[in-house]
Amino acid sequence: MAHVEIAKVSKAYGAYSVIEGLDLAIADEEFVVLVGPSGCGKTTTLRMIAGLETVTSGTIRIGNRDVTHLRPGLRNCAMVFQNYALYPHMTVGENIGYGMKVRGESREHIAKAVKDAARVLEIEKYLDRRPKQLSGGQRQRVAIGRAIVRSPDVFLFDEPLSNLDAKLRIEMRTEIKALHRRLAKTIVYVTHDQVEAMTMADRVVVMNGGRIEQAADPITLYEKPDNLFVAAFIGAPSMNFIEGELVARDGALVFTEPSGTALVLPKFREAAYAKCVGKPVVLGVRPDHIRHNGAVAGSSIHMMVKDVEPLGPHTLVIGAVGAFPFTAQMPVGVAAEPDKPFDVALDLDRAHLFDKETGRVIPA
Repeated sequence: MAHVEIAKVSKAYGAYSVIEGLDLAIADEEFVVLVGPSGCGKTTTLRMIAGLETVTSGTIRIGNRDVTHLRPGLRNCAMVFQNYALYPHMTVGENIGYGMKVRGESREHIAKAVKDAARVLEIEKYLDRRPKQLSGGQRQRVAIGRAIVRSPDVFLFDEPLSNLDAKLRIEMRTEIKALHRRLAKTIVYVTHDQVEAMTMADRVVVMNGGRIEQAADPITLYEKPDNLFVAAFIGAPSMNFIEGELVARDGALVFTEPSGTALVLPKFREAAYAKCVGKPVVLGVRPDHIRHNGAVAGSSIHMMVKDVEPLGPHTLVIGAVGAFPFTAQMPVGVAAEPDKPFDVALDLDRAHLFDKETGRVIPA
């Protein structure tokens, strides 16, 4: 069993606190991705699991062992770095097997492990080459191979795809997911790319300012964000936000904002939202939950278009609703033009309402 348990872990550099009271449980064989903006603490968390950063307080357990104060070599973790960290004077085979050689393992055992890892990663024909003779994707496979031969309890990936081009990143995402299925090992993976996180993880941990904002499977994060930060960070393009307030009008709850937008909320949400009447709230709606349907009573808004971006399968209409930036995902060929108004209808059944003061979602 190789579950990972982080309990009330904090990290400070002198008076500067990076992480405070972090709690996270990762199940055996789970693929967990830590995601968040630069400086949120995700890489520091990964390095504390690896033992490359000391813990200021709290405990870290891997399986049934408390590894909080163990040096990295005793934790049985294998880390794959962003910059590959390959030895340029060694061949691919030597790079993969170097750790085993340092540990004094037999030449026959090393040769077999290197060959097995190379077969899994489809780099057998490159074993006699040096890193400078490889592409970025091939170098990354070598770095992963070096981790595989260690037979670790936990694989740790620190933004391993950030140096690759867009096409190769997509290919490597698929390969790492397939590798996880074959090896059936626990993986903790760090990235700042929310698309990468959503497409790879069993569970995504969204971090911000050294704390966990929400941890859930990708679909839950997308459809049921806990707060404004998660709602804004997850999804591309980002969720639209319009500030306003709720008012009771003609037997219905209506969302209003300063430029005059008035949206009638669905009946099934009235009981949950009634307590928010008169309070400042934020309405959130994703670009793909918007349709071009002219003026639809109670669900339509008027946006002023700034730009139109054709993206092949759909078109993004980018503009503003009053003072608030607004993006709508529309069908190809939609009749929208810059510097002109554009009417759209919101799917209010799938919209979200947030408390403006706390940023927390108001459950429907």
